[in-house]
Amino acid sequence: MIIAVGITCLVGILTAIDTILFSMSDNFNKLGANAFNIRPKYEQLRGSRHGRRKKVSDNIFYDQAIAFKEQFQSSGSLVSISTRCGGNNLIAFGKKETNPSVMVDGVDENYLSVSSFELGEGRNFTKKETNLGNHIAIIGKEIVDKLFLGNGASALQKSIKINDRKYKVVGVLESKGSTMNNGGDRRVFIPLSNAKRYYGTPEKHYTVTSTVINPTMMNTAISDATGTMRNIRRLKAYEDNDFTITKSDGILSRLKEMTTEIRLSSIIIALMTLLGASIGLMNIMLVSVTERTREIGIRKALGAPRKSILFQFLTEAVVICLLGGILGIILGIGIGYGVAAIIKGKFIIPLNWMILGIIVCVVVGVLSGLYPALKASRLDPVESLRYE
Repeated sequence: MIIAVGITCLVGILTAIDTILFSMSDNFNKLGANAFNIRPKYEQLRGSRHGRRKKVSDNIFYDQAIAFKEQFQSSGSLVSISTRCGGNNLIAFGKKETNPSVMVDGVDENYLSVSSFELGEGRNFTKKETNLGNHIAIIGKEIVDKLFLGNGASALQKSIKINDRKYKVVGVLESKGSTMNNGGDRRVFIPLSNAKRYYGTPEKHYTVTSTVINPTMMNTAISDATGTMRNIRRLKAYEDNDFTITKSDGILSRLKEMTTEIRLSSIIIALMTLLGASIGLMNIMLVSVTERTREIGIRKALGAPRKSILFQFLTEAVVICLLGGILGIILGIGIGYGVAAIIKGKFIIPLNWMILGIIVCVVVGVLSGLYPALKASRLDPVESLRYE
């Protein structure tokens, strides 16, 4: 049972960590963790109290963003273009109005696929609608609550006004909840060309975002994107990049580093528990050798070699450890499954940790049973027969 507890700690904690990490990875992927953004180059300036950033290159203009989207051909990548249309917009439906603090963005047909936003009702923009700049919109949950009493379905195909311009609602975003301080729910998306028409200026910046299906291809995609953007920006070979490419997986990478440290700590704690279990098992095996001294003497008198006695007691110790280990693995998997159920994540059978648990059990069994087995194999048969 002590061994079972130790293996439960080992397998259970490691399985729970993997389950949590897998769920976080899945959620971060939905938040754009496998994406990178291309923006103008900034330099960090030091102030007396807080650091400041100063832009040292031109914005990425509309024509450049469109050219990148057309020319970037990295395998398994998807490119989106977006631009900010201000954060102080008034949305109205009939006599109902929102606060003049709604953020409006111009986006293309790929934006929802590379961002953290998902549709709850309706549909996305089509490529044709994005290029033509139709007067259509996708609105956030807070806009629906304010103008349509929270009924997303009733908002579809209704005409709303964005700063006195009419737009037909074709989609409603799923709620972002309190994680974004409701800022994610106070959003309106309009087609990119429409945003350029009404909010565009010659110097307006357009954000280019690309996502990769396979995270292992991220560095390759960034390398391809760098070359493509350098060509579009007409940079000479000796000139430095006048843009920056920022990956969105920094937080996830840090979380993975933290979980690595937690794994090591969990293994150390479990091994300390198993150390106590191995000492207890060694004592039990020594008592077993003492209680079975006469049995050992009889076996030796019948011709059993020392190796046979050694193997017998060593096997018993390993079998005891394996029985405890199997119970511990079952309990550990149960803990991992329970964590997955609590966080509503996907449970993965921890084959690696199951194998690790079996290996640890065999090692503990050998180490715990070796000295008692050696003691039993070295008993004198005559003295053993006289025992008791």
